[in-house]
Amino acid sequence: MDSSGHYRKLADKWIKRHRDFQEQLWASHGDAINDFINSTKNFAIGSISGLMLLSSPAANLIGPVSALTVEEQKLPVDKSAFLASDVLSVLPKEVRPLTPEEENSISQIFTRDFGFKVAHELSGIRLNRSYGYIGAEQHLARYPGDTMTTHFEDSSDSSKFYSSGMAPGLGAWGYFANSRSELTQKDIDREKYYIAVQTFLAPGFAEHTGKYITFFKFRKMLVVNPHTGRAIVVVIGDAGPAEWTGKSLGGSPEVMKYLERVDGSGRGPVLYFFIDDPEDKVPLGPIEIK
Repeated sequence: MDSSGHYRKLADKWIKRHRDFQEQLWASHGDAINDFINSTKNFAIGSISGLMLLSSPAANLIGPVSALTVEEQKLPVDKSAFLASDVLSVLPKEVRPLTPEEENSISQIFTRDFGFKVAHELSGIRLNRSYGYIGAEQHLARYPGDTMTTHFEDSSDSSKFYSSGMAPGLGAWGYFANSRSELTQKDIDREKYYIAVQTFLAPGFAEHTGKYITFFKFRKMLVVNPHTGRAIVVVIGDAGPAEWTGKSLGGSPEVMKYLERVDGSGRGPVLYFFIDDPEDKVPLGPIEIK
């Protein structure tokens, strides 16, 4: 069984056995879960807490050792698994355009879990779909003269992402900055956490091209791997890919790595929804449930 099938089977099991408990607990007492874990010595393997602990690197702390203090026994709970279970309960088994009902349900889940408005449509504008296959993109030149040699801020990023190379052309909006001296942290983050989406297939794009281009330029979006619950805030930095590729969007090397969608084929299904952030308060990059 592939990894996506494994996650779906596990999530379905959680949904059937623990749905009511999960909703009640996380709606009102999310912060109390760790306290519950600290005060409980034995866990039923079939419970949500037991499942999360078994998947935790700290699982080896569970056992006959009882001399640890309450503070030392605190174990992290990976909330992303709960997000995955919620999302997979709504998603169809096949990767296809979602129905309005499915999009509304997922928008509500994301808005609830991340604490800001997430929607499949803003200002009457939407993409051709909000669920599809993402493929790997290359780095984009941030300013005239930017090369793979000048592109990385530290050697760690260079060692991890240099091999992805740089796209031969510019992103849909041109350079991120006019020169290296004018490059800001916002520019750096926009290129680092960018996606390419099929803006040209958005309903109404041909009739209102100028308006749509203005709307889509560096528009913030939330991209989520539905099988793991991993989520990242990105901007629309390019247009594409072409329809014939079988992919609906592309992600920067950093986005693909974080979403764990670099599996040899370089693609996998993700959800991508608009973030309503007129005051620019939501930071770019990986994000966790509130």
